[in-house]
Formats: sequence, C-alpha cells, structure tokens
Amino acid sequence: MEGSLLTLAWVGIVGFAVFMYVLMDGFDLGVGILYPFAPREEDRDTMMNSVAPVWDFNETWLVLGGAGLFAAFPIAYAVLLPAMYIPLLVMLVALIFRGVAFEFRFKARARRYWWNRSFFAGSVLATFAQGVVLGSFVQGIPVQGRDFAGTMLHWLTPFSLFCGAALVVGYALLGATWLIWRTIGRLQDWCFRVARRLMVVVLVGVAAVSLWTPFLLPDIAQRWFSMPNLILLSPVPLVTAVLAVALWRALDNGREVAPFLLSMALFALSYLGLAISLWPNLIPPSVTVWQAASPPETQVFLLVGMAFLIPSILGYTAYSYWVFRGKVTGSFGYH
Repeated sequence: MEGSLLTLAWVGIVGFAVFMYVLMDGFDLGVGILYPFAPREEDRDTMMNSVAPVWDFNETWLVLGGAGLFAAFPIAYAVLLPAMYIPLLVMLVALIFRGVAFEFRFKARARRYWWNRSFFAGSVLATFAQGVVLGSFVQGIPVQGRDFAGTMLHWLTPFSLFCGAALVVGYALLGATWLIWRTIGRLQDWCFRVARRLMVVVLVGVAAVSLWTPFLLPDIAQRWFSMPNLILLSPVPLVTAVLAVALWRALDNGREVAPFLLSMALFALSYLGLAISLWPNLIPPSVTVWQAASPPETQVFLLVGMAFLIPSILGYTAYSYWVFRGKVTGSFGYH
C-alpha cells in the first residue's frame, strides 16, 4: 500500500511537471512560431521582448519532468528514450538554436535576419518534435521484457506527424493569446485576428485527434465508449465545447486576459483526456505505472528533495511573472 501511494505521488509529480512545461513553454514557443508573420520589425522586437525575461525558466519544468521520469520510473525512461531518439534530438537541437537566437539577435545588426530565422525555425521544430513524441507515445510502444522492441523509426506514423502539426497550431494559439494580454495597439489587433483563425484550426485538430485516438488501441475505445463510462466521461467533451465558445466570445469582445486563460484551460482538458485514455499505462499499451516504478526506498529519498524543489520553482515563477506583469512596447520591454 505504501509503495502504491508513493508511485501515485510520483505520477502526480511527473505529470504536473510535464503539464507545466506544456503551458509555460508552450506560449513562448508559440510566439516564436508567429514571429516571422508579424506585420513590422518593431512588432517582432515587441514579441521577443514579451518572453525574453521568462522563457529560460519555463524550460525548468522540462528538466524536472525528465529527471523525475528517470528517477521514479527508470523502466519507462529506458524504453521511451530509444523509441524517441530522433524526435527528442531534433527538439533539443532546436531549443538550443532558439536560445542562442534570443541572446544574439539583439546584438546583431547586419546578420540579424539569420537569428530571426533561427528563432522561428527552432520554435517550429521543437514544437513539432514534441507533438511527434506525444503521438508516438499515445499510439503505443512495443516492449519486450524491459526493453524497447521497435525500430528507430517507430515514431514515424501519420498519427504522430498529425499530432506534431496540431501542436504547432496549438502553441501558436497560446502565443497569440499571450501577446493579446501583453501588447497594445496594432500588434494586439493583429493577434486578435490571428487568434480567431488559429482557434478554428485548433478545434478541428482536437476533434480529429480525439476521434482518431480510440482507433489506435482497443482499450482506449473501450474506456470512452462503453457504458457507464460514456456518461461518466461526457463532461470532458462538453466542458471543452463550453470553453471553446467562451474563448470565441472573449476574442470577439476584445478581452485581454481571458483568451490566454481559456486557451490554457483547453490544453488542460486535452491533457486530462489523454490521462483518462492511457491510465494506468505509463508505456501504452502494456506497461503500467506500478511495473515501471523504481523501488520505494528510491522514491522516498527523491521525494524529500522534490518537497523543497517544486515549491521553490513555483515561488520563483510566480515572483518573476509578478515583476514582469505590465505591457510590452517596442524595444523598451516591460513597463
């Protein structure tokens, strides 16, 4: 019983870290995706300045999630890493290019356009690779004993590629709504228009993935479409529809903060739907969280550190967003 509770606690920790990364780094990756389409160079300065103070510690959650997976669920880590070598490598290289572009763009003059392209390409490739990893994970990973039993191109499927493209659009929506909150004037008006178009595409993507997923694994279809689960789980799509309507109305009414919060809520519900579909498998379709977990002694030892680490990250994050809470204008940054 004690081991089961510890495992559940670690599922919550790793799941929370991944969720926070998707939300926190999602909007600044989205800003990078929208970056080259901004009407003016001054707008691009504003876009980059809006995320410059916060982008680096947003990625702290990615490190925390990866470290937590390695420590608490070593079997899952040992299987997922070789199964996703290529997309994970693409993601890391893209994040490096993107981070370098942040630092060098403001210093460059004659070659600034190269750093603009690096910022955009890094954002798109990192997001696409994350979507591919997600799609590959959902569709299932072959395991033999404690090892990955597939090939290096196991991730390359129509479903995973579609998830990659869908996540690019989803992050772009987060980025547009973030800029609505943080900017003013013509750039904000442009983001309102872009957000409406992106929202339609995002909803189509969510619907397509939701309908496609049950056909990948029989257990997922059984969970969602059998009785009484069909009734018990119906609030998830219904609330999603309500949030979509609320988001559209918020954009139409010119509200500034609500679109960003509602976009994050849509991501939260999608994350919840994924958790419902896959639980209790940590490596779909056959390895559960209990089978992948490390010994209880290891979990207890690491849990003590997490008890201090997670509140520290949350406190620092909250403080940083409080300091940089105003509007961004041109090259002057926050004020």
